[in-house]
Amino acid sequence: MSIDARDASATGPAKSRQQAALMAEQIAHELEEDIAIGLLHPRERLVEDSLMDRFDVKRHVVRSALATLETRGAVERRANVGALVRSFTAQDVRDLYDVRELLEAACARAIVEPVSAADLQPVEDALHAHEDAVERRDRRAALRANLAFHDALYDLSPNRILVEAVRRHARMASPIRSITVVNDHLLLRARDEHRAMVQALVDGDTEELVQVCALHLQPSRDAYLNLLGVQHQPLGQ
Repeated sequence: MSIDARDASATGPAKSRQQAALMAEQIAHELEEDIAIGLLHPRERLVEDSLMDRFDVKRHVVRSALATLETRGAVERRANVGALVRSFTAQDVRDLYDVRELLEAACARAIVEPVSAADLQPVEDALHAHEDAVERRDRRAALRANLAFHDALYDLSPNRILVEAVRRHARMASPIRSITVVNDHLLLRARDEHRAMVQALVDGDTEELVQVCALHLQPSRDAYLNLLGVQHQPLGQ
């Protein structure tokens, strides 16, 4: 991707900094997608010179993008190595997904029933976009639609701090989710679980929604643990 840097000389240093920040965010977003769909793998180095060439930007923009990804938990830095796609220990995975389950259950329970047709429409639109992407086996489009679906779903909760916490921890799991995005069977399972979530909202069945949301987290967690050669231990064991 080549990002249009434009000529900032006529608009001053402040505008130039603003454009650099925007470019860094765009780069962070694209790299985050690459991680989530498995184009970049855990422990893979993110070489600044290569990223400068790929995105046609200066080093400080790349470094800002990598710092953003480090803050979001998708990238880690190691002395004498540089930036790498974050890898997780088995305990890291268990801890992260235990927290995600608690947060997402609380967010689902906070949704006020019944949900109006107007409020439900963005969720249904994202559902259909995800179904279409899965049918076409367009993994990047499926990823984007999946994120849009969950954003719309949890936006139904009135607790904005809780919603932001859900999103932050979901972003941290990008390198873990990448294992399931490339699996056709698990993409179909995700599609069916999205449908079940929407049906639970239509029915006003909060406990069903909570249960499906919890089940929805399991495939990526278990696939990563399986890759590490271990099994999941339920919360509290």
